[in-house]
Amino acid sequence: MSLGKYGLVVAGVLGGSWLALWPILGRVDPRARVAALVGAALAAANTLLAYGIVVWSARRSTNVFLGAVLGGMLGRMGVMLAAVVAAILLLDLPKVPLALALLAYFVVFLVFELAVLQKRTSLGRETR
Repeated sequence: MSLGKYGLVVAGVLGGSWLALWPILGRVDPRARVAALVGAALAAANTLLAYGIVVWSARRSTNVFLGAVLGGMLGRMGVMLAAVVAAILLLDLPKVPLALALLAYFVVFLVFELAVLQKRTSLGRETR
């Protein structure tokens, strides 16, 4: 799956879930909705970066692949930490909705990413 198609699926998951959850989210504090949206956006950006790094490095040497994946993981963790701290301290967003949305979407996107990558590698082996 290309990065563009992956991005469309991620956007579809975000849009579909927000439409499905809107009746519930419409009743909560507007700041909590913003915090949840920021958490979801951070998780989406994280999965797009992770998938992009893996796609870019897949055809490279093993050392480049591992360096890109592990270095990318460390870099993304640092950026995510900084973004969460900034959202809480600078934007004064509620902590619980931000963390819950970030973690929930992170898990969903991680499972999806692993499934896509597993399918991609198994298809690659079959065509060789």
